[in-house]
Amino acid sequence: MKNATLIVFLALLFAACDNGKPTIEAEEPMAKPEITLNPKKSGQEFPGADMEDWKFENGKFTFTVDPSTYEFGVQTPDAKSTMCANSGKGQHIHLIVDNQPYAAKYTPEFDYEIEDGEHSVLAFLSRSYHESIKTPAAHKAVVATVENNTFTKVEPVTGPMLYYSRPKGTYVGKDAKALLLDFYVENVTLDANHQVKVETNGKTFMVDKWQPYILEGLPMGENEVTLTLVDGSGKKIDAPLNPVTRKFTLKADPMDMKK
Repeated sequence: MKNATLIVFLALLFAACDNGKPTIEAEEPMAKPEITLNPKKSGQEFPGADMEDWKFENGKFTFTVDPSTYEFGVQTPDAKSTMCANSGKGQHIHLIVDNQPYAAKYTPEFDYEIEDGEHSVLAFLSRSYHESIKTPAAHKAVVATVENNTFTKVEPVTGPMLYYSRPKGTYVGKDAKALLLDFYVENVTLDANHQVKVETNGKTFMVDKWQPYILEGLPMGENEVTLTLVDGSGKKIDAPLNPVTRKFTLKADPMDMKK
């Protein structure tokens, strides 16, 4: 009888000790950030910015810009308050030839090489944080014939055109959190009948206003964005350079990784 009582006592003791053990729960996987695209308030206004003239001769671009309306190489006044990556070199021109990523140029004169043939060429004035100035006077959009690194024939763009600008390159740390999505349109007004389809990482956004946007929630590593000019039914508009895709890279801040 005593042995039976002892056995029962030990069984209850082991059960109590077992119930006192901490419960280890499986960690739930962290949810991926939601990818979002939201309008960005347009930056510092440049109502008088005027790209008065330009030429391309013997491998050199020369732009005539009124310095009282726009100054190269300085910080745009609201650069510190904007939430997107900023260039320490200041305000500049974005030059886009055909389907190439833009070249940022911080002086009104610079050397450049273009192969012989017919090319789509866009140049526009940019804020120091790469946001385009979206006014007729602040840009040039042409179809140019090039021979020996010289424009021999220049014609205006006559049909709808979409040019990709940002995101581009590599973003590190805080610059990788909020990306400026910026593009240029010519001979088309975005509305219910003409929109830009933005595709990235399986997400699709329809944009019906020409303005800057902020793209957030993309993962670290290589990403890409595809822009397509479409009609009201979502059908791709027959236009050169449409659609256009760019790859870019997001990296964590090395200092944050050491913490």
